[in-house]
Amino acid sequence: MSEQINITLPDGSVREYPSGSSSMDIARSISEGLARNVLSAVVNGEVWDATRPITTDATVRLLTWNDKEGKSTFWHSSAHLLAEALEEIYPGVKFGIGPPIENGFYYDVDLGDSKLSSEDFEQIEKKMIELARRNVEFERKEISKADALKYFEEKGDEYKVELLQDLEDGKITFYSQGNFTDLCRGPHIPNTGGIKAVKILSTAGAYWRGDENRKQLTRLYAITFPKDKELKEYLTLLEEAKKRDHRKLGRELELFTFSEKVGGGLPLWLPKGTMIRERLANFMQKSQMDRGYEQVVTPHIGKKDLYVTSGHYEKYAKDSFRPITTPNEGEEFMLKPMNCPHHCEIYKFKPRSYKDLPLRLAEFGTVYRYEQSGELNGLARVRGFTQDDAHIFCRPDQVKEEFLNVIDLVLTVFKSLGFEDYTAQISLRDKEDRSKYIGSEENWEKAESAIIEATAEKGMPTITEYGEAAFYGPKLDFMVKDALGRSWQLGTIQVDYNLPERFELEYTGSDNQKHRPVMIHRAPFGSLERFFAILTEHCAGEFPLWLSPEQVAVLPISEKYENYARNVLKYLNNYDIRGLVDDRAESIGRKIRDNEVKKIPIMLIVGENEEKDSTVSVRVHKEGDKGAMKLEDFVAFFNELKERN
Repeated sequence: MSEQINITLPDGSVREYPSGSSSMDIARSISEGLARNVLSAVVNGEVWDATRPITTDATVRLLTWNDKEGKSTFWHSSAHLLAEALEEIYPGVKFGIGPPIENGFYYDVDLGDSKLSSEDFEQIEKKMIELARRNVEFERKEISKADALKYFEEKGDEYKVELLQDLEDGKITFYSQGNFTDLCRGPHIPNTGGIKAVKILSTAGAYWRGDENRKQLTRLYAITFPKDKELKEYLTLLEEAKKRDHRKLGRELELFTFSEKVGGGLPLWLPKGTMIRERLANFMQKSQMDRGYEQVVTPHIGKKDLYVTSGHYEKYAKDSFRPITTPNEGEEFMLKPMNCPHHCEIYKFKPRSYKDLPLRLAEFGTVYRYEQSGELNGLARVRGFTQDDAHIFCRPDQVKEEFLNVIDLVLTVFKSLGFEDYTAQISLRDKEDRSKYIGSEENWEKAESAIIEATAEKGMPTITEYGEAAFYGPKLDFMVKDALGRSWQLGTIQVDYNLPERFELEYTGSDNQKHRPVMIHRAPFGSLERFFAILTEHCAGEFPLWLSPEQVAVLPISEKYENYARNVLKYLNNYDIRGLVDDRAESIGRKIRDNEVKKIPIMLIVGENEEKDSTVSVRVHKEGDKGAMKLEDFVAFFNELKERN
């Protein structure tokens, strides 16, 4: 009789299976229908192939298309299918990396002398479907480093050879399906047959290993689904996303622009965009003042030594602009990559007592990062951006309360701007690689415990991701879904015991002894630029009434009523209602159409009757005619609409 193992399922039940049973075997024992839908499984916290044997007692969670990890496995396997198709169409193609991403996957490939365009996409898609229909299994094989190197050296794929150099012997696996074999940790779906719908989305250039001095490879972005219907729904969503693209709307609504002479990734805010940006900043500043924050301003540069002390130079140098040298020998400055070191120096400005804490310092501080040119993306990925940054310096016994207060602030911001679907992600250290972080094990454990306890007390829905912490501390990231169901990382809160230590920050306690404060980093918007991009796409450029740069457009029917139109606008300005007079020599119908396209929230049409009765005829964007109103009645109507909006 074979040895038995105990398998614990998500509902807490424990079942016995023969040693060597797979997750697929477990699924079949529950139901054949479930087994048909299983893509992979979480075994003792790690995602495994559903067909991989389990030889010890384990906790098992079966993954389907409805699970994030299940989709990731499906798309990872699809990347291998794409590579197999490319190898058949372009003999001699070489492969870099092909990971799953949030929606689909990509593969970086070296096509040699071949060129690829959108005209080739259909051929690749057809080949992928042809290969998928063969319904071949993904086979996992453990292989020695020597044999793995030999395989790829003989194949002539220098990219895989280079990747192998960094891997440890005894931990290397190959995956094969059909005629294709790849270096891969896995996991993969059981076979190719589940891949029913394929779409190559786009291509881009990508430097090998992100190094601009290395060869530029071709990156193919694609997505696959288990049903044709799901692909059609996704493509419809994609078309809607194109209409909402903040770069497109930014041009059409005259919000921001870029200039090659200024430099890539350095946005120029136009008057209307600046108005929205300033209102967002004012909204945040008022919310912060009500919660006891004090506003500060720091320079755009700092001495290199400042960032050596903070650890940013060691951990962030490759993502920062190069140091700026001065005529003084040995003197170097850096464009500010982070605001926190400057705020640490403000804290040190004078001695602090336990009675002074918490000290909450806030700044809309512009920082600079050297993003690679190929990764720049409108306002979503820039080289100069403004963070709604704040740093709370507090006693250890105040950490949880301050952390909970910041959560309340973040949620207030989301609610005010219509982001209601969110998940909180607890971002902790990598379980194995500690080289990316600074500080002691003790400090990290205290910081991680503070976040876990605070979110538990708040009763928030959370997920935990290892390896996503900042280099100086763990964080709570808010993943927000927009109107199209896309997930974005917005607000962040971080607990930091390390920077106060590196900057030797102190306060005098009630025992008259020196103590080290704890630092909480927080940014509800994250960066104003990225938040603005996401907000623009979320509301398709139809900003909430309180944010809209031009809330009303006054449309005189003819030149005779332009003076009345200006008097109407002047009256409204007294009630903080902003707008414009459209005095173009166009028909009233044309003016209405044009202002609808500009997404002006409210149009006020004025002519003979309106001037005689001191009224305005009101049209609301996408709602139509609301009738004539006295000016004072319109102000009340406007304020009511602003509250609802």
